[in-house]
Amino acid sequence: VSVTAYLAVVIAACSLNFQRALPLFVITVLAIFFVCWDFLIAKYEDRIAVFFSPGERYLEKQWFWLKWVLCTVLVIIIICWLIFDTSKKGSRQLISFGGLVMYVLLMAIFSKYPARIAWRPVFSGIGMQFILGLLILRTKVGFDVFNWLGIQVQTFLEYSDTGAKFVFGEKYVDHFFAFKVLPIVVFFSTVMSMLYHIGFMQWLIGKVGWIMRIFMGTTPVESLVAAGNIFVGQTESPLLVQPYLPYVTKSELHAVMTAGFSTIAGSVLGAYISFGVSASHLLTASVMSAPASLATSKLFWPETEKPTITLTSDQQIAKGESKNLLQAASQGASTSILLVANIAVNLIAFLALLAFLDSALSWVGNLFDYPQLNFENICAYLFMPFSFMMGVDWEDSFIVGGLLGYKTFFNEFVAYERLSKLIHNRQKGGSMYINGVKQYMTVRSEVIATYALCGFANFGSLGLVIGGLTSIAPSKKKEIAGGAFRAMIAGTVACFMTACVAGMLTVPGLEPSCHILLGNAFNSTDFFANSTDLIECCQQLFTSVNHSQEIFFGGNYSLSSWKGCCQILDQPAFHCT
Repeated sequence: VSVTAYLAVVIAACSLNFQRALPLFVITVLAIFFVCWDFLIAKYEDRIAVFFSPGERYLEKQWFWLKWVLCTVLVIIIICWLIFDTSKKGSRQLISFGGLVMYVLLMAIFSKYPARIAWRPVFSGIGMQFILGLLILRTKVGFDVFNWLGIQVQTFLEYSDTGAKFVFGEKYVDHFFAFKVLPIVVFFSTVMSMLYHIGFMQWLIGKVGWIMRIFMGTTPVESLVAAGNIFVGQTESPLLVQPYLPYVTKSELHAVMTAGFSTIAGSVLGAYISFGVSASHLLTASVMSAPASLATSKLFWPETEKPTITLTSDQQIAKGESKNLLQAASQGASTSILLVANIAVNLIAFLALLAFLDSALSWVGNLFDYPQLNFENICAYLFMPFSFMMGVDWEDSFIVGGLLGYKTFFNEFVAYERLSKLIHNRQKGGSMYINGVKQYMTVRSEVIATYALCGFANFGSLGLVIGGLTSIAPSKKKEIAGGAFRAMIAGTVACFMTACVAGMLTVPGLEPSCHILLGNAFNSTDFFANSTDLIECCQQLFTSVNHSQEIFFGGNYSLSSWKGCCQILDQPAFHCT
């Protein structure tokens, strides 16, 4: 009866205004599809397996030469795509592609067992990343869907303001982080607990894990944990497979830890969105990093043992302990207390420590007439090559290198807080350089940085993972301690690879228009004359003059823009007198 009533409501809403009811219609169609799918699989799974078994046996027999054909076709497709995409979008995507190849080669060189690497999970993981990125970043439908999802998530998270306002008063926004950001973590944790109680999260994680297992050939345990890390944290996702952890291989355990390091939890995702970081890009990064984590894990620690847990029919996902929905909501809110307190005290400690380090380094630098020395500068020099190889503009790679340092040595909260300041500076406009220091980055660099920072791979999380996993699988204590650091490196590289894919696929149209770029650059106290963007914009400016009958100042371009372009391109007097 309830199903009939629901369908009647959907039909009535669609008949009144289909455009307004489109989200409800799409959700209903998807729900019907998956209900039918689950019913067919549960009832006819054996028959379906028998039906496809001849084709599976044929592929196994012919796989030796088929894999070389597939590899050849794949290489040809990649080369053709790079040629056509570079001709249309510019050459910056080639740097990101080179960075992706570089990270794969580095992981292979420093692999635990280089000769035992199975390349199927590696290439299929990168392929899944690329396909997801292509659908989301390059197709209008995919971009609109994730943009819509981002807006819905932002709107949903704003409901936490009601509780924050009631508890902390009307002026709660004056203490933005404590009373605006942290309540979002509480609210999101409550909702996730309720979704776990009704079984939706287990179902969703199971479906995503099944897709990765089929395409990548990874084991059920590591696929399920990687899927779970899209939605929950690095200490909660192993609980999904807690009964099986004592029986996993070293490579599987490494994959479980890597998945935790290369993604972020849904609860803190809301906090980063509240900073002003793009919701759609954060959602995309969370999804894309899941297959990347399995790819880097299998590259850095290949499987050398025979996995004992291979059957999925008897595999059960752990469920919550709550008796009803209200108890689940209460437990979710109570559970978030430790997380909120952990975030708050870590930020207080890390920011205080950072201020002390900067002061000490500045004092040391002052002895050598370099008072600008600080922790960010050291990290910037250390991570600058890595950020540039992701596709970040050379002028911005120093800034992104500093952000990567904050994320690795402190945590991603500090890094995203710094990134949000850069985003706000760009949105407000003003001079791009003040006293030679760049105040904000291009949109492209912001996007790539968002993907690169989207993971828990830092030294603080290292202790958290070792402690959390040891408590639920004490028999694996030695293996956990021995593989955690390698897993953190693999998780970091997984985030970098996701950023490379984003750099390959980010549309240049997202960049600010030329008149804004030129105005910001030439009105500042310093600028980079060799900037590719500036040269291209100046060439575009003079090309438009060559095709016009009159030359006049004003409009979009200022006098300083013309003078700056004359200085860079050394144009003849016709344009520059």
